[in-house]
Amino acid sequence: MSLNKHIQSIVKSSLKEDSCQSDITTICAISSKLKGKGIIVAQEKGTLAGIEVAKTVFKLINKNIVFKALKKDGNSFKKGDDIASISGSLQTILTGERVALNFLSLLSGVSTLTKKFVEKTKGIKIEIKDTRKTIPNLRILEKHAVCAGGGYNHRDSLSSGIIIKDNHLKAAGYITGGQLNKKRFGNLMNILRKKSSLKIEVEVESLGEFKEVLKYSPDIIMLDNFSVSNLKKAVCFRNKYYPKIKLEASGGINLKNIKAVANSGVDHVSIGMITDSPEVIDFSLYIK
Repeated sequence: MSLNKHIQSIVKSSLKEDSCQSDITTICAISSKLKGKGIIVAQEKGTLAGIEVAKTVFKLINKNIVFKALKKDGNSFKKGDDIASISGSLQTILTGERVALNFLSLLSGVSTLTKKFVEKTKGIKIEIKDTRKTIPNLRILEKHAVCAGGGYNHRDSLSSGIIIKDNHLKAAGYITGGQLNKKRFGNLMNILRKKSSLKIEVEVESLGEFKEVLKYSPDIIMLDNFSVSNLKKAVCFRNKYYPKIKLEASGGINLKNIKAVANSGVDHVSIGMITDSPEVIDFSLYIK
């Protein structure tokens, strides 16, 4: 399904949740013939995401609404900037206001936080990636917002990438007592390569696990909750013996330590907080 079709589906569900066709307050207070204009204004600075979603909110309520985006996704804005204008039925503008602003606030929060991580690593060859820590049913929109902020997407779903995580290894006994069962793990890697052409990523929690897993040549190794010192050691070992394998840092990464993590030499970092705990951006809609 394309992004536009996803937007349509998600917005329809959100409008249904808000009972937009039964907005008794607006129906009684505002004549259906009354026309006007609304302006969406930023109440703080940030990086925009979700403008097409906001447009879809109003257009699905009333196809005759004229929505003019004054900023594009990925654009920076400051407090007081006009983001979009909406002209036409005032009933439509008032009914769609909250749903549209909710989407803009959430998605711009994601893009704004992503942009902060990207700016912290400016000049360093590294990719800032999201994770699957997203709001259920809003993943495609949040991942779009990550890209608007200059980040990159990790796998979109369980079917779009292979990541053997620590719980897989422990649950099925591939690792016991901190030791990798080489025969069983080797068999697993062979099975995955026969069943799929997807890249294989393996999560490790120590330098010892890292050096063992390297021998099976996964495409990517996730270094989970490694100190910066151990990240550097892993990078040096990889560069010397397995230069084609990509390294991903994950776990405990924030705006205070991202530059140090990036300077360790890993290829990319995955950061859950950019989608699971961004601060929303405040927007308002004013009737002119």
